Amino acid sequence: MLISLFAAPTFGISADSLFSRANSHYQNKDYGKALDDYLKLEDNGFESAPLYFNIGNCYFKEGKPGYAILYYLRAQRLDPFDEDIETNLQFARQFMPTRLEGVQINPVSTFMETLVEPFSLNGLAWIASVLFILFLLLWSAKIYFGIDNTGSKIGLYILLSFVVVSSALTTYKYRTDYLIDKGVIVADEARIYSGPGEGNDIEFVGGFGLEFEVENESGEYYLVTFENKRKGWINKEYVEII
Repeated sequence: MLISLFAAPTFGISADSLFSRANSHYQNKDYGKALDDYLKLEDNGFESAPLYFNIGNCYFKEGKPGYAILYYLRAQRLDPFDEDIETNLQFARQFMPTRLEGVQINPVSTFMETLVEPFSLNGLAWIASVLFILFLLLWSAKIYFGIDNTGSKIGLYILLSFVVVSSALTTYKYRTDYLIDKGVIVADEARIYSGPGEGNDIEFVGGFGLEFEVENESGEYYLVTFENKRKGWINKEYVEII
């Protein structure tokens, strides 16, 4: 499935026209040409869930599921509610050659992830802003009208609690999605070493679709932590940052 995009003119042809041309190529099963046009939009600074979703579709059709997963994840970060993105992402993950066992669960981070996962950063920020404005309005009304009963105090305390919680979740979402670099293996096979170089011991061999967080980097290598908390160094050539 393709999703449409509307955008402003760029590089001599409107972005909307280029997007439509790419969609036409896709419908005609010319996935290579469609991908070229979609990537031109990305190269010129366009970022949207529909664009990333369609790029992911092209990569999957071209037999590159690692890159498909990458772009589905990029699309999902911008639009976590889209069911088509989630469906295609889960379908692509079925072809992953490697699954990591022995996941070490951090109850606090797992709980926080569960709370923020359904929302985009903009969505959480909007909720926090609305709650803060409501708190200020209620506080101002209390002072202006001289309201000093138990009900108004309880209402203020409850609203203040929601403001604090929503602000904390927004900060957590920003930290995990934008301050911490997250990546995915896009190569069919990638060796993870004990140090930054092929002269080190091989910890294990991973395949496309495995996600990780970047802890450090040295030359052509990232020190990464995978979802089951295993760490190692991986060549940047085999991965992409989400």
